[in-house]
Amino acid sequence: MTEQLNLGFIGLGIMGTPMAEHLIAAGHRLYVQTLGPMPQSVVDAGATVCANGAEVARNADIIFIMVPDTPHVESVLFDPQGVAEGLADGRGKVVVDMSSISPLATKGFAERIRQLGVDYLDAPVSGGEVGARNATLTIMVGGDEAVFGRVRPLFELMGKNITLVGGNGDGQTCKVANQIIVALNIQAVSEALLFASKAGADPVRVRSALMGGFASSKILEVHAERMLKRTFAPGFRIDLHQKDLNLALQSAKAMKLSLPNTSTVQELFNACSAHGLGDLDHSALCQAVEMLAAHPIAQ
Repeated sequence: MTEQLNLGFIGLGIMGTPMAEHLIAAGHRLYVQTLGPMPQSVVDAGATVCANGAEVARNADIIFIMVPDTPHVESVLFDPQGVAEGLADGRGKVVVDMSSISPLATKGFAERIRQLGVDYLDAPVSGGEVGARNATLTIMVGGDEAVFGRVRPLFELMGKNITLVGGNGDGQTCKVANQIIVALNIQAVSEALLFASKAGADPVRVRSALMGGFASSKILEVHAERMLKRTFAPGFRIDLHQKDLNLALQSAKAMKLSLPNTSTVQELFNACSAHGLGDLDHSALCQAVEMLAAHPIAQ
């Protein structure tokens, strides 16, 4: 039988909720707090609701964080009644940030937490809402190898492809790289299907043909279908992907590195947000090139 652990989870949004529920389903005690409304499903599953992050940290030995952006993580950790306040005499505890945030800020957060005698892992994920619900997330981890080994059995309750990339911050760097690849692939598929449609070919059949060749990809499989069926309910919202590309471009500027195609896709995400599409799935990026062409991929 798996040892029952006292765990904390802060951030019960579209992905955090199923991730937390997987931990409860495995028999662990879970102390939770969230920025928005508390999901009833988490309460019904047996989680203990806490008033603030400090209360979560006092009760839990391993505290998971899953919130939208860098300022949210900083607030969860270091605001009054935040996690850091609950880590007094917290040696042996671990903070695991599974949000997607700035690699540079992550290194600073990790250092401040380690000064309290507490270990820190950055462990951003890829796979969206579907991956969170199916416990098939890809998890990219930065931190100490021994700490990673301790937390890995819990990661395995939430994901399948789990990799220790390097030290603190390297998990976030890997996630930023992932988001660059995904964004550029969505844009490539959007342009290809738009080209086919405008030329008079059936984009559904074009996609089917491409799935059997070198152009095949997960984006072509999943997101091209969304583009063709116009099903843009969010698995991962445009506004969040826009945030991640902003992290990439900010880091690139600091390193004096040019990312020209990333910049172009970010401008198309900006156009989507300007047209009120920011809450749609990132596959709706296709609508930016459709607007430029005054032609839809699918009629």
